[in-house]
Amino acid sequence: MTLKVGQRVRLATDLRLAGAVAPVDPAGEPQVDLAGAPPVGPAVSVALAAGVEGVVERVDEHQREQSHEVREYLRLKSLLDDYGPQMPPASRKQAEQQVGDLEADWVAHQRHMLRATVRVRLDNGFILDDAPEEVFAGA
Repeated sequence: MTLKVGQRVRLATDLRLAGAVAPVDPAGEPQVDLAGAPPVGPAVSVALAAGVEGVVERVDEHQREQSHEVREYLRLKSLLDDYGPQMPPASRKQAEQQVGDLEADWVAHQRHMLRATVRVRLDNGFILDDAPEEVFAGA
């Protein structure tokens, strides 16, 4: 599901968040000291139950890195497309077999090529930033 800014969403699963507390300014940016470092507060843990609703404030799409196998698939596929008919039969057969072996990696990469994270302001006042969109469902 692709989320959109302004869309009402709800948590599709229980979440447990852990980390250090850092104050933010009114724009939602971390406050920093004179040296440019954010102040570090105590460690906290917060649990949010599935079903909590909120509004999407921002959607960020991230391009996934290509694995070695994906890059090799693209290289061999391009080689076959451009020079396959001119290649010796044994070389072409070997390249076709390698492409076939790498095709599962290519299909998996295409299925998950884009990854989106969102900033959601929950109705209970919490803000989830850089949360994977998969943890939300439409409200």
